[in-house]
Amino acid sequence: MDVHLLRTFVAVAQRSSFSDAARELGYTQSAVSQHVASLENDLGVALLARRPVSLTPAGARLLEHARPLLLRLEAARVDVSQPVASPADHLRLGVSPLAVTARLVDVLTRIRRDRPRTRVTLRVLERATVAAQVATGSLDIGVVEGVVAANDPLQLPDVGPLKTTGVHEEEVAVLLPAGHPLEGRERVHLATLSDAQWIDAPEAATPLAQLRTICGSDTLRGAFSYEGTEVQTVLELAARGHGLVVLPRSVAQRATRVTAVALASPKLVHRTELLYNHTPQGPAEELVKALLGHG
Repeated sequence: MDVHLLRTFVAVAQRSSFSDAARELGYTQSAVSQHVASLENDLGVALLARRPVSLTPAGARLLEHARPLLLRLEAARVDVSQPVASPADHLRLGVSPLAVTARLVDVLTRIRRDRPRTRVTLRVLERATVAAQVATGSLDIGVVEGVVAANDPLQLPDVGPLKTTGVHEEEVAVLLPAGHPLEGRERVHLATLSDAQWIDAPEAATPLAQLRTICGSDTLRGAFSYEGTEVQTVLELAARGHGLVVLPRSVAQRATRVTAVALASPKLVHRTELLYNHTPQGPAEELVKALLGHG
């Protein structure tokens, strides 16, 4: 399959529009139509219905393959061609929501104090997006986090040969609203909360799907879905009784009008990792050393 044709197909599929894809790619609409037709001829199947534009079953399957393929190709291009000279004093840092900690801000403050001309770009993104942008060179460093079994690495998408380094692990806790029958406990078992209602906030707390996998059961009921990245919003929802949520202990203890109760079993930790592609240099190197306790 021709990569250019595949890229055009993805653009049309994502926008459900040949004209919108043409504007994005800088092609004429006729050229976009020809690209898609050529790809369909190559594969011998229809990928898109035209009126209205929608994916066929074969097109939906190809889209699942195409996105990671194009990402890996871009990551390979950056990995091979990116210069290794010291970058300018511009640090591009991507973090997942719960990785924005006081320690991280302190390190950034120190870097800018020691390097007054350094410009910092901080992007708060979904975990998978952080990994993808580090792999493709849009970010210099990524800091991502998630809940795992003790000493296990985070499960990140396969976007290229990224280097990962563990920075921190801490206990997790369940947030219980005031008056909850278990709020006086020191620790709770996840299995005892199978009948409770939960907040599903996959980018701002432990994803409910992950907790169900850990329990080996789908009995954990999502009562409220939150699709943003604002951790404070999740804390407020928990305080107002919209459902339970699992967060790192340090974050849970910041909440008001709720009780943070440690999770006794299964044994889980909240893990934070650094992601980078080439050897960090300049302000990126200082950030890595500081977060790892070497500077």
